[in-house]
Amino acid sequence: MITLNRILVPTDFSEFSQPAMTYGCAMASRFDAELHLLHVCADPAMLMPDTVALGAINLVEHAAAMEQVAQNQLSQLPPDGWENGKDVIRATSTGSAFLEIIGYAKDQDIDLIVIGTHGRSGLMHLLLGSVAENIVRKAPCPVMTVKPEGHQFVMP
Repeated sequence: MITLNRILVPTDFSEFSQPAMTYGCAMASRFDAELHLLHVCADPAMLMPDTVALGAINLVEHAAAMEQVAQNQLSQLPPDGWENGKDVIRATSTGSAFLEIIGYAKDQDIDLIVIGTHGRSGLMHLLLGSVAENIVRKAPCPVMTVKPEGHQFVMP
């Protein structure tokens, strides 16, 4: 029998992560599992090309501000009406989304990752890569990817 005790739903708060949140909540309810929500903030040093001009103190302040905004957004998740009696663990981290998600899954002994895809293909996929694809390849546990469009499961 499959046992899922801890389910991780990484989110970037975009419309593409909404279906994954729905599936993650449904799976957590079905398996009476702990739900982990994770948002990875981009490293401000990678976002700003001229970080020397800003200085290290400003980068630290900017990173802290980004994490605070993310914590505020995470506090609004999961959607109203979802409750399975287990705690919801909300976490943020800063760095490469792929590396941070994989590290979190290992550290927290996650049993399933439910992640949304942006549905990119062709040149856009080649240029931007795919966090979800890398997670599928390197995750320490099974990964469920949820496309933003297409067939969705419906409860009878």
